[in-house]
Amino acid sequence: MKVESVGRMEAGPSAERRLRILTWHVHGNYLYSLTRAPHDFIIPVMEDGRPGYSPLGNKIPWGANVREVPASEIRNEVVDCVVYQSRTAFDVDGRDLLTPAQRDLPCAYIEHNPPEPHPTDTPHFFHHHNGVLVHVTAYNAMMWHAPNIRTTVIEHGVPAMPGLTATCTLGRGITVINHLRSRGRRVGADIYAQAQRRVALDLIGMESESMPGGLGEVSNMDVPAFLANYRFFFTPVRYASLGLSVVEAMMVGLPVVGMATTELPSVIDNGVTGFVDTRWDRVEACMHALIADRDLALEWGRAARRVALERFAMDRYLRDWMRLYSQLCGARREQSIAGD
Repeated sequence: MKVESVGRMEAGPSAERRLRILTWHVHGNYLYSLTRAPHDFIIPVMEDGRPGYSPLGNKIPWGANVREVPASEIRNEVVDCVVYQSRTAFDVDGRDLLTPAQRDLPCAYIEHNPPEPHPTDTPHFFHHHNGVLVHVTAYNAMMWHAPNIRTTVIEHGVPAMPGLTATCTLGRGITVINHLRSRGRRVGADIYAQAQRRVALDLIGMESESMPGGLGEVSNMDVPAFLANYRFFFTPVRYASLGLSVVEAMMVGLPVVGMATTELPSVIDNGVTGFVDTRWDRVEACMHALIADRDLALEWGRAARRVALERFAMDRYLRDWMRLYSQLCGARREQSIAGD
């Protein structure tokens, strides 16, 4: 595995040129952060709203630099760079929807997840002579088997909500996971269910009503304010990437409690910003302690907020992406490519 730091990448001669970037609607909140860069983003959509092609909708305040285009018309678009975010888009849809010239463009593949089915020996499928594999956590980069693939890590960037800080007035914990029941053990459905039987704990997210303590879906932009009343954020995840909701909780000032898996131990400092462990009895004891002591929750939450504002700040995130775009496209001819 060869991982390059985008912080050391040299900007090309056209670093300031505004780019036209084709990408997909895979994770709404992540796409919102990605599209805050000073470039223009083209998003393919289909009438049936299949995964990766659903309309952007109005739950998120998309910028004027984000434009939906019918997927069948993408081949007619002038594009400088392609950012793939799913295997289907890269392996299948890219061949069907993009011209050969567009497929040859500088590109990045954002890998949002750790490898499956095998955690260490699964080879990554992304191979492109003009592309870079972008991991959202260092853990993912370590676990994927990606020899001879140019690779880098760009950690999450999450917009801070000005003036919004946790009050921790509600003596309960909160979990945020979409489709928790159907996703099962990998994201800790059984761990959540066990915790909910023993600790005052609520759940929000798509189809959360099917689980004990499920309160339904909360609109994307309303999630931070909803979290702010709780005493702590609980993540039961066994094996997945670092969830944006974890960072959102830290941003508003909630301590994070959870299982010490994947990237989380590098984010949470036990007894300072929260508590993570692989031993359930210790995790449960910490949740009870935070419910009993609001001042402790506020103290850990303030520390968590400081970490999040530094590590997951939007300016850092956008600088990383701007460097990568410059490296990918800066030295390329100014003539952009559309059509055959």
